[in-house]
Amino acid sequence: EWDRWLLMGLIGIAVGMLGFLTHQIIDCLIKLKWDLVENYLKDGNFHVTWMCVLGSGLAMILVSSSSVLFFCPAGSPSGLPEIIGYLNGTSIQHLFNIKTFLGTFVSCVLAVASGLFCGPEGPMIHLGAIMGCGLSQLQSDTLGIRLPFFTRFRNSADKRSFITAGAGAGIASVLRAPVGGLLFTLEEVSSSWDIRLAWQTFFCCLTATFTTDLLSSSLYGLVYRGHFGFFEVEKRILFWDLLDMSVLAFIPTILLGVLGGLLGALFVSLNLKINKLRMQLFNSIPKSSLRKISKLLETVLILVMIYILFVTLRHMRTNALHSFVRDPFNVLYLFLCPAAAALLVENGKQGITYLFKRGTPGEFGYASLCTTLAFYFILSCWTAGSAVASGLVIPMLYTGALYGRIIGLILVSIFGVQTNKYGAWIDPGLFAAIGAASFFSGVSRLTISLTVIMVSMFS
Repeated sequence: EWDRWLLMGLIGIAVGMLGFLTHQIIDCLIKLKWDLVENYLKDGNFHVTWMCVLGSGLAMILVSSSSVLFFCPAGSPSGLPEIIGYLNGTSIQHLFNIKTFLGTFVSCVLAVASGLFCGPEGPMIHLGAIMGCGLSQLQSDTLGIRLPFFTRFRNSADKRSFITAGAGAGIASVLRAPVGGLLFTLEEVSSSWDIRLAWQTFFCCLTATFTTDLLSSSLYGLVYRGHFGFFEVEKRILFWDLLDMSVLAFIPTILLGVLGGLLGALFVSLNLKINKLRMQLFNSIPKSSLRKISKLLETVLILVMIYILFVTLRHMRTNALHSFVRDPFNVLYLFLCPAAAALLVENGKQGITYLFKRGTPGEFGYASLCTTLAFYFILSCWTAGSAVASGLVIPMLYTGALYGRIIGLILVSIFGVQTNKYGAWIDPGLFAAIGAASFFSGVSRLTISLTVIMVSMFS
């Protein structure tokens, strides 16, 4: 079995490198986009700022959506349902070819960087599965390649095993949770399982996570410290110390669990209705080319609405203090807009970091959190299923963190800001993390693997 373990390790390394590359490209594109408009923003030139941000975002989303619609139709929208269907016996054409890989990768990084309310997790599962298929079979009909190595794995059973491992490595790489990746494939992806495959999938997930962390930390050390290989552990860990919990903490935790189930069911139901309406609308268009252009225009419309919200709030944030000096009764500028702009303008990962931050009970108010929750819930629900390669993990964590922090603020209003260790659990950041897990579970119906993923993220 040495060759099987070797292939699992190679798949893990390849998926880990892909995860690192995905994160780096997304971060660079986001930084480039906002650096481009920062000078106009400081000068207060609202119209030029809006046009620059909208132009760069539209360019990204047009390429992203075109990659899915015209280059690789099998990559729309996240790839996870297709992977689950394939591993459970459904044959889907062009699901694992190189065109689907390239189109999904390009669409994913550009969709996330453009500012859509989505994340790279679903496409990374698809990309990991494609790498698991390609590296294990060592053949490509598109490229006309058929290497004479590992030929004994060219059967449907082994192919599915490597695809399962690649999918788990994809989610493990993007969330830095090897055990969570294993349990995710066991709980959500595959219906055929054995203990040998479990150990090999875990090895693949562990290798992918290690590779992503190694490359990320090494690059961070090289760029910011001048030393290649310097590990900046503090950059990712959010909770250092364990909290002494009170029995009273179970009351808001149970409430968050119920809210997660109700809002998760609402999210799924609303998304199904939107997708049903989307299918009816697009299927009523007779010509295939016009149908694809209509799907492309839908993603443009979503992005335009998001950018109108983004730039307007950021402009209001810039002028909030001056507006308050001129008009002390304009509480919208002073109280709502600065915090809401900070939450909505930043990318999803950064916004979640703000919400999870402990020791900041006065960072965000009720109005800004409720407003952001309403906008984010509706727009992320609309985005899911549109013609771009995108994932739902970031929107799920973000939405849950918003209402979790609202519950935390209610507790602070009741008990006050606590400075002793017995009241340290009354913290909006802590309940934001619990809320994020509750909404994630309510939408995805995951339990054990989600718990492990959340623990891996905060330890």
